[in-house]
Amino acid sequence: MAALTEGRHAAEFILSEGNGSVSRDAITIVSGAGKLAAGTVLGKITASGKYTASPATGSDGSQTAAAILLAPVDATSADATGVAVTRFSEVNGNTLTYDASVDDATKRGAKVTQLATVGIIVR
Repeated sequence: MAALTEGRHAAEFILSEGNGSVSRDAITIVSGAGKLAAGTVLGKITASGKYTASPATGSDGSQTAAAILLAPVDATSADATGVAVTRFSEVNGNTLTYDASVDDATKRGAKVTQLATVGIIVR
């Protein structure tokens, strides 16, 4: 019998958040970002206001973690609309997905610190 691997579920990373929809915003994921899983740590591109997976380094603004994607989005060939947790929340750090360049504990720790700046606490 073959084993099945299940992907991340929408919002499974949320431990707590503000009442109503105060913690969430509709966002645009920039074309070319690819298929992003629920729980992907996002950065905001300063020039366009669009989001992408937050890399370890860069200079376009996206290198600073600012949100977490609520549900999977495919922005492979066009901008895509999504929903992200952008403030007032606690999240499970074990269920977050990072850009491939965020590949060690030090870099992940930097993202955790950046998220805390916008009121997203990683537990």
